[in-house]
Amino acid sequence: MNERVIYLAGGCYWGTEHFMKQIDGVIDTTVGFANGNCENPTYEQVCQHTTGFAETVKVVYDADKVSLPFLLDLYYKIIDPTAVNHQGEDFGDQYRTGVYYTDEAERPVIEASIKDLSQYYEAPIAIEVLPLRNYYPAHEAHQDYLDKNPKGYCHVSLELFAMARKAKEK
Repeated sequence: MNERVIYLAGGCYWGTEHFMKQIDGVIDTTVGFANGNCENPTYEQVCQHTTGFAETVKVVYDADKVSLPFLLDLYYKIIDPTAVNHQGEDFGDQYRTGVYYTDEAERPVIEASIKDLSQYYEAPIAIEVLPLRNYYPAHEAHQDYLDKNPKGYCHVSLELFAMARKAKEK
């Protein structure tokens, strides 16, 4: 197994996590907060817009089964990549989009993927691409939230969850 990790901020982390874990080759997902300015933030603190954190999903995947460009292409299907500080009905800096990496070698791969994505939009792409500075898992009640609460709010459609389950890299 060729285990890798990427951190994806895609608005509300409940839907982003649920979507990513449907993909063959994704080993584990954890929701939490990335690239903020304090230690061990709570959800309530992040919602006050003073911590600088983005709701983010830590995605552990097997790079022998699924590539980073393929994961990113799927991730782009569940976000509006031109929206600044919001996705769906969620507004605030914690709902910004971002790809946070821990391996500098991934940066050009991510940037090339976003450059490809930008050709489909007139507005500028608003996805942050930054090294991961810090990450704190959210409270257990937020982990696997849509499994625990199947009727919970989500900006990702049921059709997209189904598409993720069927997605295969060619």
